[in-house]
Amino acid sequence: MNLPFNADQFLRVLVQYNQAVWPMPLVLNGAALVCAGLLFCAQPWASRMIALLLTGLWLWMALGYHFTFFALINPAAWWFGILFLAGGAAFDWFGVVEDRLRFAVSSNAWKLAGAILIIFAIAVYPLIGYALGRRYPAAVTFGLPCPTTIFTIGLLLFAEAPLPRSVFLVPLIWCAIGSLAALWLGVLEDLSLIVAGLVGLAAVFNLHGQTGTMIWQSNRPHSVPP
Repeated sequence: MNLPFNADQFLRVLVQYNQAVWPMPLVLNGAALVCAGLLFCAQPWASRMIALLLTGLWLWMALGYHFTFFALINPAAWWFGILFLAGGAAFDWFGVVEDRLRFAVSSNAWKLAGAILIIFAIAVYPLIGYALGRRYPAAVTFGLPCPTTIFTIGLLLFAEAPLPRSVFLVPLIWCAIGSLAALWLGVLEDLSLIVAGLVGLAAVFNLHGQTGTMIWQSNRPHSVPP
Protein backbone atom coordinates (compact mmCIF):
# COMPACT_ATOMS: atom_id res chain seq x y z
CA MET A 1 0.00 0.00 0.00
CA ASN A 2 1.35 3.45 -0.91
CA LEU A 3 0.54 6.02 1.76
CA PRO A 4 1.51 9.71 1.61
CA PHE A 5 3.28 9.37 4.97
CA ASN A 6 5.43 6.83 6.77
CA ALA A 7 5.18 5.19 10.17
CA ASP A 8 7.55 7.68 11.81
CA GLN A 9 5.49 10.63 10.60
CA PHE A 10 2.34 8.97 11.88
CA LEU A 11 3.87 8.45 15.32
CA ARG A 12 5.00 12.10 15.40
CA VAL A 13 1.41 13.16 14.72
CA LEU A 14 0.25 10.99 17.62
CA VAL A 15 2.77 12.71 19.89
CA GLN A 16 1.68 16.17 18.71
CA TYR A 17 -1.98 15.31 19.16
CA ASN A 18 -1.63 13.78 22.64
CA GLN A 19 0.54 16.61 23.93
CA ALA A 20 -1.66 19.34 22.48
CA VAL A 21 -5.03 18.03 23.66
CA TRP A 22 -4.09 16.72 27.12
CA PRO A 23 -6.10 15.95 29.28
CA MET A 24 -8.77 15.25 26.64
CA PRO A 25 -7.83 11.53 26.36
CA LEU A 26 -8.85 11.15 30.01
CA VAL A 27 -12.08 13.08 29.40
CA LEU A 28 -12.91 10.93 26.37
CA ASN A 29 -12.17 7.76 28.32
CA GLY A 30 -14.53 9.07 30.96
CA ALA A 31 -17.22 9.65 28.32
CA ALA A 32 -16.81 6.05 27.17
CA LEU A 33 -17.21 4.76 30.73
CA VAL A 34 -20.32 6.91 31.16
CA CYS A 35 -21.77 5.41 27.94
CA ALA A 36 -21.08 1.90 29.22
CA GLY A 37 -22.66 2.69 32.58
CA LEU A 38 -25.75 4.21 30.96
CA LEU A 39 -26.43 0.89 29.25
CA PHE A 40 -27.60 -0.31 32.66
CA CYS A 41 -29.82 2.73 33.27
CA ALA A 42 -33.51 2.13 32.63
CA GLN A 43 -34.38 5.83 32.53
CA PRO A 44 -35.85 7.02 29.20
CA TRP A 45 -33.20 9.73 28.84
CA ALA A 46 -30.26 7.31 29.07
CA SER A 47 -30.33 6.22 25.43
CA ARG A 48 -30.45 9.83 24.26
CA MET A 49 -27.45 10.62 26.44
CA ILE A 50 -25.50 7.69 24.96
CA ALA A 51 -26.31 8.96 21.46
CA LEU A 52 -25.27 12.49 22.47
CA LEU A 53 -21.93 11.27 23.82
CA LEU A 54 -21.37 9.21 20.65
CA THR A 55 -22.11 12.33 18.62
CA GLY A 56 -19.49 14.22 20.61
CA LEU A 57 -16.88 11.48 20.15
CA TRP A 58 -17.31 11.41 16.38
CA LEU A 59 -17.28 15.19 16.07
CA TRP A 60 -14.12 15.26 18.19
CA MET A 61 -12.40 12.76 15.90
CA ALA A 62 -13.32 14.87 12.87
CA LEU A 63 -12.42 18.28 14.26
CA GLY A 64 -9.87 17.49 16.95
CA TYR A 65 -7.89 14.85 15.07
CA HIS A 66 -8.49 14.55 11.32
CA PHE A 67 -8.77 18.24 10.44
CA THR A 68 -6.27 19.54 13.00
CA PHE A 69 -3.51 16.91 13.07
CA PHE A 70 -3.86 14.04 10.61
CA ALA A 71 -4.36 16.48 7.72
CA LEU A 72 -0.78 17.70 8.32
CA ILE A 73 0.58 14.48 6.79
CA ASN A 74 -2.35 13.06 4.85
CA PRO A 75 -4.53 15.13 2.47
CA ALA A 76 -7.18 12.39 2.63
CA ALA A 77 -7.74 13.35 6.28
CA TRP A 78 -10.00 16.18 5.07
CA TRP A 79 -12.27 13.58 3.49
CA PHE A 80 -11.98 11.36 6.55
CA GLY A 81 -13.03 14.32 8.69
CA ILE A 82 -16.10 14.92 6.54
CA LEU A 83 -16.93 11.21 6.83
CA PHE A 84 -16.67 11.39 10.62
CA LEU A 85 -18.83 14.51 10.71
CA ALA A 86 -21.45 12.51 8.83
CA GLY A 87 -21.12 9.72 11.39
CA GLY A 88 -21.64 12.17 14.24
CA ALA A 89 -24.62 13.70 12.44
CA ALA A 90 -26.20 10.24 12.11
CA PHE A 91 -25.92 9.59 15.85
CA ASP A 92 -27.31 13.03 16.59
CA TRP A 93 -30.24 12.74 14.17
CA PHE A 94 -31.34 9.18 14.88
CA GLY A 95 -30.37 9.01 18.55
CA VAL A 96 -30.88 12.52 19.93
CA VAL A 97 -33.37 14.25 17.65
CA GLU A 98 -35.57 11.31 16.64
CA ASP A 99 -34.84 9.16 19.72
CA ARG A 100 -34.68 5.99 17.62
CA LEU A 101 -31.59 4.48 19.21
CA ARG A 102 -32.68 2.58 22.30
CA PHE A 103 -29.96 0.79 24.25
CA ALA A 104 -30.59 -2.00 26.74
CA VAL A 105 -28.70 -4.81 28.43
CA SER A 106 -29.96 -8.35 27.95
CA SER A 107 -28.48 -11.81 27.48
CA ASN A 108 -27.97 -12.63 23.82
CA ALA A 109 -24.99 -13.29 21.60
CA TRP A 110 -24.94 -9.82 19.98
CA LYS A 111 -24.80 -8.01 23.30
CA LEU A 112 -22.13 -10.36 24.59
CA ALA A 113 -20.10 -9.48 21.49
CA GLY A 114 -20.82 -5.81 22.15
CA ALA A 115 -19.53 -6.10 25.72
CA ILE A 116 -16.33 -7.76 24.49
CA LEU A 117 -15.74 -4.98 21.94
CA ILE A 118 -16.36 -2.25 24.52
CA ILE A 119 -13.96 -3.81 27.03
CA PHE A 120 -11.41 -4.38 24.28
CA ALA A 121 -11.55 -0.76 23.08
CA ILE A 122 -11.25 0.77 26.54
CA ALA A 123 -8.87 -1.62 28.31
CA VAL A 124 -7.27 -4.24 26.05
CA TYR A 125 -6.42 -2.06 23.03
CA PRO A 126 -4.10 0.29 24.98
CA LEU A 127 -2.48 -2.67 26.75
CA ILE A 128 -1.62 -4.23 23.38
CA GLY A 129 -0.05 -0.97 22.27
CA TYR A 130 1.93 -0.79 25.49
CA ALA A 131 3.14 -4.37 25.05
CA LEU A 132 4.26 -3.50 21.52
CA GLY A 133 6.40 -0.66 22.87
CA ARG A 134 4.22 2.38 22.27
CA ARG A 135 4.41 4.64 25.30
CA TYR A 136 2.48 7.83 25.88
CA PRO A 137 2.52 10.31 24.17
CA ALA A 138 3.37 8.10 21.16
CA ALA A 139 0.31 5.94 21.82
CA VAL A 140 -3.10 5.56 20.25
CA THR A 141 -5.33 6.95 23.00
CA PHE A 142 -9.09 6.64 23.26
CA GLY A 143 -10.77 9.34 21.21
CA LEU A 144 -8.61 8.53 18.20
CA PRO A 145 -10.44 6.81 15.33
CA CYS A 146 -9.54 3.13 15.66
CA PRO A 147 -10.29 2.32 19.33
CA THR A 148 -13.29 4.67 19.27
CA THR A 149 -14.72 2.94 16.20
CA ILE A 150 -14.41 -0.46 17.89
CA PHE A 151 -16.12 0.99 20.98
CA THR A 152 -18.91 2.48 18.86
CA ILE A 153 -19.71 -0.82 17.16
CA GLY A 154 -19.74 -2.48 20.58
CA LEU A 155 -22.28 0.07 21.82
CA LEU A 156 -24.45 -0.32 18.73
CA LEU A 157 -24.74 -4.04 19.41
CA PHE A 158 -26.71 -3.08 22.53
CA ALA A 159 -29.27 -1.13 20.50
CA GLU A 160 -32.77 -2.56 20.33
CA ALA A 161 -34.52 -3.39 17.06
CA PRO A 162 -35.59 -1.78 14.82
CA LEU A 163 -32.27 -0.01 14.41
CA PRO A 164 -31.58 2.50 11.59
CA ARG A 165 -28.82 0.81 9.62
CA SER A 166 -27.36 4.19 8.64
CA VAL A 167 -25.62 4.48 12.02
CA PHE A 168 -23.43 1.48 11.19
CA LEU A 169 -22.24 2.87 7.85
CA VAL A 170 -19.41 5.22 8.86
CA PRO A 171 -17.96 2.93 11.58
CA LEU A 172 -17.90 0.03 9.10
CA ILE A 173 -16.22 2.18 6.45
CA TRP A 174 -13.53 3.15 8.94
CA CYS A 175 -13.02 -0.49 9.92
CA ALA A 176 -12.09 -1.14 6.29
CA ILE A 177 -9.87 1.93 5.94
CA GLY A 178 -8.11 1.60 9.29
CA SER A 179 -7.41 -2.10 9.01
CA LEU A 180 -5.82 -1.68 5.56
CA ALA A 181 -3.12 0.58 7.03
CA ALA A 182 -2.56 -1.39 10.24
CA LEU A 183 0.26 -3.65 9.06
CA TRP A 184 1.96 -0.97 6.98
CA LEU A 185 2.13 1.40 9.96
CA GLY A 186 2.94 -1.33 12.48
CA VAL A 187 -0.10 -0.56 14.64
CA LEU A 188 -1.01 -4.22 14.98
CA GLU A 189 -3.79 -3.61 17.48
CA ASP A 190 -5.70 -1.93 14.65
CA LEU A 191 -6.11 -5.34 13.03
CA SER A 192 -8.91 -5.75 15.57
CA LEU A 193 -10.87 -3.41 13.30
CA ILE A 194 -11.30 -6.38 10.97
CA VAL A 195 -13.01 -8.36 13.71
CA ALA A 196 -15.14 -5.40 14.81
CA GLY A 197 -16.15 -4.70 11.22
CA LEU A 198 -17.13 -8.30 10.54
CA VAL A 199 -19.15 -8.45 13.76
CA GLY A 200 -20.86 -5.16 12.94
CA LEU A 201 -21.64 -6.28 9.40
CA ALA A 202 -23.03 -9.57 10.67
CA ALA A 203 -25.20 -7.69 13.17
CA VAL A 204 -26.72 -5.63 10.38
CA PHE A 205 -27.68 -8.63 8.27
CA ASN A 206 -28.41 -11.35 10.82
CA LEU A 207 -31.01 -12.00 13.44
CA HIS A 208 -30.90 -9.96 16.62
CA GLY A 209 -30.60 -12.33 19.57
CA GLN A 210 -33.33 -14.96 19.85
CA THR A 211 -36.29 -12.70 19.14
CA GLY A 212 -36.46 -13.49 15.44
CA THR A 213 -36.45 -9.79 14.55
CA MET A 214 -33.78 -8.06 12.54
CA ILE A 215 -31.39 -5.69 14.26
CA TRP A 216 -32.59 -3.33 11.57
CA GLN A 217 -35.84 -3.49 9.73
CA SER A 218 -36.24 -0.08 8.20
CA ASN A 219 -34.98 3.46 8.41
CA ARG A 220 -38.53 4.38 9.41
CA PRO A 221 -40.06 3.76 12.85
CA HIS A 222 -42.78 1.16 13.24
CA SER A 223 -46.28 2.41 12.58
CA VAL A 224 -48.73 1.86 15.40
CA PRO A 225 -51.72 -0.28 14.34
CA PRO A 226 -55.09 1.32 14.85
